[in-house]
Amino acid sequence: MSKVLIVGGGAAGMLAAVTAAECGHQVELYEKNEKLGKKLFITGKGRCNITNACDMEQLLASVVTNSKFLYSSFYGFTNQDTIDFFERIGVRTKVERGDRVFPQSDHSSDVIHALERELRRKQVKVFLNTPVRQIQEEEGAFCCLVRKDGTKVSGDACIIATGGLSYQTTGSTGDGYKFAQELGHQVTECIPALVPMTAEESWVPELQGLSLRNVRAIIWDGRKKLFEDFGELLFTHYGVSGPLMLSASSIVGKKFQGKKSDGKKLTLEIDLKPALSEEQLDQRVLRDFGENQNKQFKNAVGKLFPAKLIPIMIRLSGIDPEKKVNIISKEERQQFVGLIKHLPVTLTGLRDYNEAIVTKGGVKVKEIDPSTMESKLIKGLYFVGEVLDLDALTGGFNLQIAWSTAYAAGISIE
Repeated sequence: MSKVLIVGGGAAGMLAAVTAAECGHQVELYEKNEKLGKKLFITGKGRCNITNACDMEQLLASVVTNSKFLYSSFYGFTNQDTIDFFERIGVRTKVERGDRVFPQSDHSSDVIHALERELRRKQVKVFLNTPVRQIQEEEGAFCCLVRKDGTKVSGDACIIATGGLSYQTTGSTGDGYKFAQELGHQVTECIPALVPMTAEESWVPELQGLSLRNVRAIIWDGRKKLFEDFGELLFTHYGVSGPLMLSASSIVGKKFQGKKSDGKKLTLEIDLKPALSEEQLDQRVLRDFGENQNKQFKNAVGKLFPAKLIPIMIRLSGIDPEKKVNIISKEERQQFVGLIKHLPVTLTGLRDYNEAIVTKGGVKVKEIDPSTMESKLIKGLYFVGEVLDLDALTGGFNLQIAWSTAYAAGISIE
């Protein structure tokens, strides 16, 4: 039996503790907050998107950074294993749109309470309000951790599950990166991911709160297409958010970082009617105009858009709002159709870590054993979850990374 010390009481830390304890080890969990699972509590808007019920191919394809590294851990503890585990410890689950898996209750607190019950049942010692200052090694192997008050706690193995830099109010302040670097590990550049983006246009704040359900978005860097997908987009007072834009930020975010990115701008093109071709949409607009032929343009497009969007589209069309629709030229109409299919928004950057769901970047995975999560540099030291250079799209995939890597570490300790 080994004595296993775990730093961080989030999703990965709690599952690693449960798994290591199940394997018969004596486990101690150190958390600097006053309670466990602080970030888990707010995930999925407080509903906790536990995982995604897609097939393994889709699961791996949804990982943006270093997906190959996760082959072993994803197959060792699959998304179905995650669902089975939570059902077993008393969390009934349900599958929603996009194969997202949630607790039936829609309460993230139920997920946290179930994990806490397991920690108690497995006799894991939990130390709350206990920050860790340093991780120490001796002759290339983990020996002890140093608490903030200077107390040294020795152990046979240590699992770092401190998370990244996102949602810093929950305690994610990059401690794990500091520990890793002090012990000789490389940490790749970190940027916010799954984060809203800022926009330049003055009309964007006027649409604050407007959610567009089924739109297609393409993001361009000049003539180079960086991203294309279909889904839900939300306008905010500073730019764009919603599931579609959060996923996009993980793909295009790096363009806004680094020395060469000063003043970098990308073009977001929104197709407001993706189910219709330009020809079909032109026929639809013609029909609407025909039904309202004696009305002014501003009063003839009400069926095409949500109320909040109507004045913006009229303004951007360049057509006189007072003009009767029966004298609008074919060119003007086709230009209007083009605007509906290619509404342009200039993206100027990312919001900060306080709004980012995850961190892109982290402990370099080349220095970690993918089947055990053990450091290749220091024996008995393991890294799991968001502290690693791994991130995925929105939809439960990032939590699956946490569960799978935590399980791999928990069962690998001898």
